[in-house]
Amino acid sequence: MLRREALRLPRHPASVGFARHRVRQHLATWGYAEGDALTEDVVLLASELAANVVRHGPILQREFELSVTARADGSCLIAVSDASPAQPVLQSAPGSDDERGHGLHLVDQVARTWGVRHRGRHGKTVWALVGDTAR
Repeated sequence: MLRREALRLPRHPASVGFARHRVRQHLATWGYAEGDALTEDVVLLASELAANVVRHGPILQREFELSVTARADGSCLIAVSDASPAQPVLQSAPGSDDERGHGLHLVDQVARTWGVRHRGRHGKTVWALVGDTAR
């Protein structure tokens, strides 16, 4: 691991845009170029994973955690933790007119790999790994 930053955010729709902004800032500080494909993919997946918590997270949960880690091989790991033990489900592909159901499909398409780590009574962490080239 080269660098890691974690944010605690309120479970509110405005947090999705704020997460995008902060992840982009951290990546720029760490030397990732604005507009670079890796940067854009990391920001996109951070946004999607945060949006999933805001939409589907536990009603009583006030906050969630988002972290981004720049790894030694140039890849980035995005992780979002919430208090729900519910496993996210990659459903059949939504139609182009559907407003919902694209999030995990996007994660599945963009990430090199992704998964869920259960944290017992503390919920789960959904993570995605982006990029595979050395910096």
